[in-house]
Amino acid sequence: MPTLEWQKSSYCGEGDACVNVAADATGVKLTESSDPSGVILRTTPAAFATLTHALKTGAPSPYIDVTHTPDGLVRVGGVVTTTDEKWAAFARGVRAGEFDHFGRCQ
Repeated sequence: MPTLEWQKSSYCGEGDACVNVAADATGVKLTESSDPSGVILRTTPAAFATLTHALKTGAPSPYIDVTHTPDGLVRVGGVVTTTDEKWAAFARGVRAGEFDHFGRCQ
């Protein structure tokens, strides 16, 4: 089984702890690298493209729910939990086009 090549936003702070994205033949994966349980949101390229479009336009994502909690956490797709700061860094990378190629994976 091939090893996934995870990509994080260039806007992330130093170290590896950030929202990471990878793709393989089964689809797009999103995870929080500092999550000790290693929870991964698995989705299609099309659904990931709608998430990136939503982050660029401010519209809601129709397929991947993003919820901000009062305690400063962000839950993505009901699976991945990250911090507001890490999500903001990911979103800045999305707006810069750093993850566009994942929405075109086939």
